[in-house]
Amino acid sequence: MEFLPYLLRGAEVTIALTLAASVVSIVVAAISGIARLSPNKVVRWTATGYVELFRGTSLLVQLFWLFFVLPNFGILIDPFLVAVLALGLNNGAYGSELVRGSIVAIPPSQIEAAIALNMSPALRMRRIIMPQALVTMLLPWGNLLIILLKGTALVSLITIQDIAFQAYNLNVLTFKTLQLYGLSLVFYFAMAQAIALLIRVLYHRFSHRIHGGAF
Repeated sequence: MEFLPYLLRGAEVTIALTLAASVVSIVVAAISGIARLSPNKVVRWTATGYVELFRGTSLLVQLFWLFFVLPNFGILIDPFLVAVLALGLNNGAYGSELVRGSIVAIPPSQIEAAIALNMSPALRMRRIIMPQALVTMLLPWGNLLIILLKGTALVSLITIQDIAFQAYNLNVLTFKTLQLYGLSLVFYFAMAQAIALLIRVLYHRFSHRIHGGAF
């Protein structure tokens, strides 16, 4: 297949974009999820506003807004960074609820016991709350990361040469629609399975450490 090297090049871009956006989404979700439990109203409302904005609007519109609208205000951002920000912030808004829900699900008796042991809030979060919350949220996070991977197909609309971009342009030139999009499906499926496998491995490892008291 003469077009395979082009699709492989697109796959490299898709993988790089998925990895970068995943880091952004996880960091943003952790910060906003914890912030939504803050006793400070300003912090809590700011985090809630972010979550509602990015969950309540289209990822495509967010992508176009960062790429096409911000330059009108003199803000020029590299297309790859635009894609990372849009995907990361959008996915992070959904992940925020996972973080918040996982923390809330920790039995109150454990929090009370940590307080009785005179643990500081930071120490309670690090030693008691987050390790257990991490196990609870890992599998759902796998689903979110797969959704993020599939969402990368939209970045072809802002000139990023990912798999979708390469497949479209090669199809225009060769009209080998079945081969091109069939192979693209295989690439996306393989990457999604890799994410699912990684998450399952991490889940079993962290679950074992929790039950073994390694944290």
